[in-house]
Amino acid sequence: MLLGERVELSERGHGALMLRHPWRYADLAMGSDYTAQQVAELLQRDEIQLIDVRERHEHDAGRIAGDRHLALAQLRDQAETIDRDKQVVFYCRSGARSAMASEAFQRSGFDAHNLIGGLLDWHAAGLPLEPAGGYVAEP
Repeated sequence: MLLGERVELSERGHGALMLRHPWRYADLAMGSDYTAQQVAELLQRDEIQLIDVRERHEHDAGRIAGDRHLALAQLRDQAETIDRDKQVVFYCRSGARSAMASEAFQRSGFDAHNLIGGLLDWHAAGLPLEPAGGYVAEP
């Protein structure tokens, strides 16, 4: 995949998702994004599934409590394990990878959203990371 390309997970027979590209990040819809504060409130009320699409080392370094880790490359194979009846919010370091995931899942019938600015904005808003001493790792 080239820098700046977007990966799309699209519906393919029996509800299976497949990876497809080359749409650009600029094409992504912004209307379904949530701020860090909105995500914190939705998470506290147990109204969302929160999925971290970063790589394992990024997730291990620092994450939002209550999330589920599914690296972007795993989403296609794990899509059927995500509840279609509950809204899902994807996040990553800056919001780019999670924007790809939310757009693809929206197109596949999920109530999917993106965390604006990703974990960088979450941390900048003073919201907690786990584990204690967690940090926002480089990809």
